[in-house]
Amino acid sequence: MIDLRALDELARRLSAALPPGAAAVGQDLADHLRAALRAACERLDFVSRAEFDVQRCVLLRTREKLELLEQRVAELEARLAHQGHAER
Repeated sequence: MIDLRALDELARRLSAALPPGAAAVGQDLADHLRAALRAACERLDFVSRAEFDVQRCVLLRTREKLELLEQRVAELEARLAHQGHAER
């Protein structure tokens, strides 16, 4: 989701950074900058913070499961190696 307040603030800052002669068209320029920024952001593939947080939790759980599986495989390999030595 695009934060329109942040875009408005960015447009205001960009307008304020213009030379004094350009300030005469200030509001019109700010409106065009805001529209251009919104259009640029809409073309980007953003995700919401909530969706990001959900995916982060999924990734953390997946990492935990992977670590447990790696540990289990190592234990099973060690057990098999031990059994192989015991049979000789």
